[in-house]
Amino acid sequence: MYTSFQLAIKYLQYYCTAYNGRGHGIHSPFVFDFVKQVLNDKKEYSAYKPIENIRRELLRDNSSIEVEDFGAGSAVIKTNTRVVSKIAASSLKPRKYAQLLFRIVQYYKPGTIVELGTSFGTTTAYLASGNPGANVYTLEGATEIAAIARRNFDKCGLKNIHLSPGNFDKTLPQLLATIAKPDLVYIDGNHRREPTLWYFEQFLQHAHPSTIFIFDDIHWSKDMEAAWNTICSHPQVTLSIDLFFIGLVFINPDFKVKQEFQIRY
Repeated sequence: MYTSFQLAIKYLQYYCTAYNGRGHGIHSPFVFDFVKQVLNDKKEYSAYKPIENIRRELLRDNSSIEVEDFGAGSAVIKTNTRVVSKIAASSLKPRKYAQLLFRIVQYYKPGTIVELGTSFGTTTAYLASGNPGANVYTLEGATEIAAIARRNFDKCGLKNIHLSPGNFDKTLPQLLATIAKPDLVYIDGNHRREPTLWYFEQFLQHAHPSTIFIFDDIHWSKDMEAAWNTICSHPQVTLSIDLFFIGLVFINPDFKVKQEFQIRY
């Protein structure tokens, strides 16, 4: 992965070249609407507080668990015996982006949501709270982390989440064979190029034109940037939005000309 210094330089380059985040100069009606109605929605929704309370609990939890790691590994924790608070500090999606996912779900109302990488479930809870009528299917590689996530879902009173622990190579094909076509896919799992592209191809086979793809940490490393660039250039991709820490991809053929946007957030 990139060092903090390298990532800071990349973010500065992104910030200087991206659209300003207010919608000026964006000629795509869909993207302009996304910026105005979703990206710049500053409301404090009632779903936020209980999930953020759970985040604070996790950041204070000094108990240890055993973690199987099927992905690129933690950048800061190198042992399989890990402290919950340290995992939470390094792996939970920051409030700003987790709440953006909530607003995306609330605005576009996807009915079938799939998440790769549950972690302790705070982002999952935001996805599930955005549309309580949706079915949220989430996959987590580490069984003890998945157990903590289940308890967090219960604390939030969320009944629309279906969690499957285990290696994504096995659990993802099994899931896709049994559910409806996904309306929204959030990929926050194995942060390497080849697995990320494999996940994307798996979902493409089951997607429909309005499926929304969201990729986490698209500038985390050279490998992830290579994956992101390959995905954006895929012939089925008609629109991509780079928010630096996450990226959105659309395959809707109604977008006649392929467009790529970088937008400050």
